[in-house]
Amino acid sequence: MNEQELAALPVVDGFRQRGVDMTRIEAFTDAAFAFSLTMLVISFDELPGSFDELWLALKNIPAFAASFAMLSTFWYAHHKWSRRFGLDDFGTALFSLLFVFVMLIYIYPLRIVFSGFFAWITQQRLPYVFGELNPYDLINIFIIYGVGFVAMSCILALLYRHALSRRQVLSLDESEAFTTRSEMEAWTIMAGIGMLTVLWALLMPSRVAVWAASLYGLLAIVMPIFGTVKSRQFEALMARK
Repeated sequence: MNEQELAALPVVDGFRQRGVDMTRIEAFTDAAFAFSLTMLVISFDELPGSFDELWLALKNIPAFAASFAMLSTFWYAHHKWSRRFGLDDFGTALFSLLFVFVMLIYIYPLRIVFSGFFAWITQQRLPYVFGELNPYDLINIFIIYGVGFVAMSCILALLYRHALSRRQVLSLDESEAFTTRSEMEAWTIMAGIGMLTVLWALLMPSRVAVWAASLYGLLAIVMPIFGTVKSRQFEALMARK
């Protein structure tokens, strides 16, 4: 891109938005996410025939809401990447299609994960889709969730790595390259913590393995520290310019 084209781009949070025009791969990804979200909507073979049946159906809302929020978080991350870079090459198509592939496989396991989680923390006052919940089911649920979380996070990290490899083509300035590298590192950390939960669930005795999900609490500690360190490095970078 030439200087005139770069100067005309909108800027969001200090990053020039090269993806103002939606690409076909982004449109496809958005459509796939929309389809996935509709698959999560509460549905019935038939309308509830009584208030008790309606109340039982409404108890699925927390699991649906958590699943919706998780998928929306990953969708927004891909959307932000697309707006920043606007790439439409082979690497972008490959990673985006892989992203959609994992997501479509992950829809129902994700719902099962949160159904089991809410059943566990409410002592099964909220329903579990597989009926009776036992510790071994719970461990397997956390493994399934962790594998999907790791896969989605790794793909986002790879997308940022791909964008960084196209730095010259995209005409990324020093601050944009720093932000791109930081995003790649952040998603790698997310994937690492997800992998830690999987290994915990796989390797620990069952009485300890059931607490694997608590390791996601590390994100509330690690990510703010990471953000603070990167903010200081960014300020130092700007001060040297």
